[in-house]
Amino acid sequence: MIGAGRPWRPSLTGHPALERMSQSITIALDAMGGDHGPSVVVPAALRFLKHDADCELVLVGREAAIRENLPNGQLPERLSLQPATEEVSMDELPSRALRGKKDSSMRVAIDLVKAGRADACVSAGNTGALMATARFVLKTLPHIDRPAIITSLPAVKGKTWVLDLGANVDCEATHLYQFAVMGAELVSAVDGKDRPTVGLLNIGQEEIKGNEQVKEAHELLSKSELNYVGYVEGDDIYLRDNLDIVVTDGFVGNVALKNTEGVAKLFRHLMAAEFKRNLLTRLAGLAALPVLRALRRRIDPRRYNGASLLGLRGIVVKSHGGADALAFENAIAIAKKEVLADIADRIQQRVGQQLDVSVSA
Repeated sequence: MIGAGRPWRPSLTGHPALERMSQSITIALDAMGGDHGPSVVVPAALRFLKHDADCELVLVGREAAIRENLPNGQLPERLSLQPATEEVSMDELPSRALRGKKDSSMRVAIDLVKAGRADACVSAGNTGALMATARFVLKTLPHIDRPAIITSLPAVKGKTWVLDLGANVDCEATHLYQFAVMGAELVSAVDGKDRPTVGLLNIGQEEIKGNEQVKEAHELLSKSELNYVGYVEGDDIYLRDNLDIVVTDGFVGNVALKNTEGVAKLFRHLMAAEFKRNLLTRLAGLAALPVLRALRRRIDPRRYNGASLLGLRGIVVKSHGGADALAFENAIAIAKKEVLADIADRIQQRVGQQLDVSVSA
């Protein structure tokens, strides 16, 4: 049974994260989204509940398809089902999905967040449709012009957060500044860093480099109260040890994300091919197996799956469309972490004055 309605509203007193820990957390899952639909989402939900004792999950979609992937077709404790008669295809136009499919699993899952019947939504569906629907249903927070997609990428120091990853192909300087503020709030809340460092992605670190949009954003960030470290280059995302957040537009960010995924796959392929080359390399591979397994785990894209749509009046997490159960489970875990941190509340309460001051300066 899904919980009673509790519409989203900013917390006005107390410590929201501590208050949230004493409440039940409900996360709605778009069971029909992504390349694999219920065959991935349902096992991921079961895996997550096996390791988590606090959350309730709602599978949203076609009941028959969902039950086919449940043991004996039965819903275990803390897992419920919300029927939806339609689904959004991966190549569907966002406008068509928004206007023509009001009973899609994606729309219904987001509607549950809007109605307060779920604290967050996770979907592996069409990114454009998810962003358009979430923005239409949940609306953006005050002071935020455009939501942005953020996730973490593996780095020598652990990870680096990058945004925007594809929601906004064309951005103005003020949008990049807003992305930086939202990213800083997320990292501060989730990673417990009081003043996370922020860099602006550019083709060089020299002041004269970059287009006008980037240069103007650099000026805004330099005058802000953020812990801004200046221009950074592409390799800094992975190699710089004093960099928490990298800000860029959605076109460049999406290219960087797909490049990261490709390089990780290429590295694994080349390593496997070299160790299989002859008997000696096979023996060397057996000796190095523990190290190789640890390395594979560290750079496994599935463990970084789950990108947050920041700037909305609610929590929405985008899973990779081709995610397997492990990857989708990780996206659910990210959604829970953001609920506990009250990300939307933090951005609502803390960034308004900073954005107003910096943009008008």
